[in-house]
Amino acid sequence: MAFKGKIADTKTVLLQLLLCLVIFYTVYYMIGSVCFGIFKLDHFDGLIPFDFKTEPSESSSKYLVNLLSMELTYFSSGLLFAAVVKRWVWDYAFTVTLIHIALTSVVMLEFPLVWQWWLALGSGLFLMICNGQLIAYFACQNDHRYPAFHSY
Repeated sequence: MAFKGKIADTKTVLLQLLLCLVIFYTVYYMIGSVCFGIFKLDHFDGLIPFDFKTEPSESSSKYLVNLLSMELTYFSSGLLFAAVVKRWVWDYAFTVTLIHIALTSVVMLEFPLVWQWWLALGSGLFLMICNGQLIAYFACQNDHRYPAFHSY
């Protein structure tokens, strides 16, 4: 059984990946700033997408803002990725997450070894893929330019 779908060229894939990265970090900072305001923290931390060093604690407002921002960003970004990349949300979500891990290591000058951060990242990635793929499935169901899911 041969794959009969349309394969995007490299330029299109890189452009969509760049757009997904811009969406991801824009949404991250927007949600982060709203969460900082809701929790009434003293100052906005510009490193919010990369901060894995905040001590995990239910009583720490900064930790809760970081956690909430990450999960809401992954949830929202999956929905927005579906509008950009159509059927390939899982691929772009995974790639954006790998780039995010690399950028986090570079910005913080340390590889994240905090298991709570990895758990939050993994659950966020799962949310992003599930939400994005569901939206893409229903949005592209009648669009014959994209292959059906049973052909993957």
